[in-house]
Amino acid sequence: MSKPKGTPAPKSKPSKSKPSKAGKKPFLIGAAVVAAAAVLGVASYQATSSDPKKSDSVASSSDAVEPPAGTFPELEKLARRDGRDPLAQGRADAPVVMIEYADFKCSYCGKFARDTEPALVKKYVDAGTLRIEWRNMPIFGAESEAAARAAWAAGQQGRFWQFHSAAYAKGAKEKGFGKDRLRELAKEAGVADLDRFVRDADGDAAKAAVKKDQDEAYALGATSTPSFVVNGRPLAGAQPLDTFAQAIDEAAKYKAAQAAATKGTGK
Repeated sequence: MSKPKGTPAPKSKPSKSKPSKAGKKPFLIGAAVVAAAAVLGVASYQATSSDPKKSDSVASSSDAVEPPAGTFPELEKLARRDGRDPLAQGRADAPVVMIEYADFKCSYCGKFARDTEPALVKKYVDAGTLRIEWRNMPIFGAESEAAARAAWAAGQQGRFWQFHSAAYAKGAKEKGFGKDRLRELAKEAGVADLDRFVRDADGDAAKAAVKKDQDEAYALGATSTPSFVVNGRPLAGAQPLDTFAQAIDEAAKYKAAQAAATKGTGK
């Protein structure tokens, strides 16, 4: 079976240096996370498999209830669930959280944003099952960094997702992300105060927010975009819609079973 576009071949020894290009390294679980979890050594793209024979399962604290294959309990804790987070959509208490690490100059990220994400929003976010939390992971140089800070700045005025749509529109990437272009995108996204937008994008808070997201991604060993974590289960690349749907369905089913088991024991 051929792998979807945007999914690189896994390597046995991940590089410790930050990549210059996306799609060259597998999505691995960083040593710090593995040490904290005290389970599993290194996870590659086998984490995307739903076949328990092909990927390990991690025992749950709930009796007789196990999470989907390829799930890392420590990764589930990465979900911030902040109801005030402008770079997230969906209920803060949704049973499933999908964290997305992406770059606005990444072609496969754009494909996911245009072709897959809207369907997930309609089916799962709108139904209250899924929450999507965006993380900026600029890896294509200065314009990637500038676009990430601009997206954050748009979010400070409640227009992150509108900016996200404008920046990922077909052909938008080819126009570049220079200062004038970013201001145009902000205007297109309906950002009310463009002068504030420019100040925010150039400010220390934007730089710190982007660095926090980027450092989180690299700590996990995510070296290509887009990379995802669905309730602690890594997925990498512009996977088909069905792959995401299956991961979300399995995570939601597990959460329901976990809740039922906990209720049954009176805990």
